[in-house]
Amino acid sequence: MNERPIAAIILAAGKGTRMKSARHKVLHEIAGRPMIEHLLASVDALGPEKLVTIVGESREQLQDRLSGRVEFAVQDPQLGTGHAVQQAEGALAGFDGDVLVLYGDVPFVKADTMRAMIQRLRADDSPAAVVLGFEPEDPLRYGRVIAQQGHIIKMVEWKDATEDERACRMCNSGLLAARAQDLFALLNRVKNENAQGEYYLPDIVNIAIADGQSCAVVSCDNPDEVAGINSRAELAAAEAQWQALRREEAMADGVTLRAPETVFFSYDTELAPDVVVEQNVVFGPGVSVASGATIRAFSHLEGATVGENVSVGPYARLRPGAVLEKDSKVGNFVEIKNATLGEGAKASHLTYLGDATVGAGANIGAGTITCNYDGYFKHQTVIGPRAFIGSNSALIAPVNIGADAIVAAGSAVSRDVADGELRMVRAEQLIKPGWADRFHDAMKRKKAAQDK
Repeated sequence: MNERPIAAIILAAGKGTRMKSARHKVLHEIAGRPMIEHLLASVDALGPEKLVTIVGESREQLQDRLSGRVEFAVQDPQLGTGHAVQQAEGALAGFDGDVLVLYGDVPFVKADTMRAMIQRLRADDSPAAVVLGFEPEDPLRYGRVIAQQGHIIKMVEWKDATEDERACRMCNSGLLAARAQDLFALLNRVKNENAQGEYYLPDIVNIAIADGQSCAVVSCDNPDEVAGINSRAELAAAEAQWQALRREEAMADGVTLRAPETVFFSYDTELAPDVVVEQNVVFGPGVSVASGATIRAFSHLEGATVGENVSVGPYARLRPGAVLEKDSKVGNFVEIKNATLGEGAKASHLTYLGDATVGAGANIGAGTITCNYDGYFKHQTVIGPRAFIGSNSALIAPVNIGADAIVAAGSAVSRDVADGELRMVRAEQLIKPGWADRFHDAMKRKKAAQDK
């Protein structure tokens, strides 16, 4: 097979009006990742020499996001898909290789599918273009690919198709591969003699066929792979599609999901075999969970590393920088941010640990907080191995609690505690016999007078 270099042109110039959003359509997220990033991850697997993104409306958002990773070409005005691809000609000047034309709002195209298109383009019969077709359950008003044995006879829009042509189930996904020199030479011959006055990319196939060149179709097995996203409803459907697939993958890899339909993953969630995830758990980006860990119901994890045999939740929140080492425990209504819980350490309930290091075997009592922020800067709290922090304690950072130290319940600790020391910081208790009775009597009389 001829190993020519690969370039990709990603069309992302559309206005995305159906999204009704100030955010560019292709920057809306699926599984915590902008849809165009899903596509780029697949493209990157091919090792492309050139990446060109066609931008138009709200292009500064895409330029901010993708600057340094792709080249940009502007389509203004927007006169159809063929016209959009033409805008990449300058960026690909001198490029002598194969070009994939993709869509920023069609994010789930697999790298293997792209490879299949390139392989077909490089076959011995050297087709001028390769179209990615698919066969949905309901062909609706998709353009049709009329083909025999993989060779295209005609590309036709639904509105222009005959009844026999509409009966063809092979639909045009819009994705295409061609050699760079053929692509732009054919595009220069596309006319806009249609009701919309636009230049359509599929027309290059019919032009090539009229010239006596062959064009081929590669079929996509899963129609969901080429589903476009144009509205909030379609975005939600794409999220549901992605999540369903990821749940199946997790369970196939040895993860127990108690109620799979209630668990939500991010694009980069890593779960080892023998992890148990209970219902209504959300994984934000940047989470890895080691074997034997249990994530209990209604917990939210983001940017966290969970070690072997750790227990999290229920109702726990792990924020970026949370590290839970082997056999540690985070219980209900505990929040951890930029903090490490050492091996076997426990924070069982109602606790906030931020910018902290907790030593192995330490116990953090209910209601404990690390006061890590002074309004201007963040400060560290260090809790030594086997330390015991009593309930309802406030550790005012920066502060160090020594190994085996005990902080008495209800203490507000602002100075370091030495190894093995007991620290009790409480106001002296005052006792005033009868005070409460006199208070209640006075208030009852006052209220009775007011109600008259």
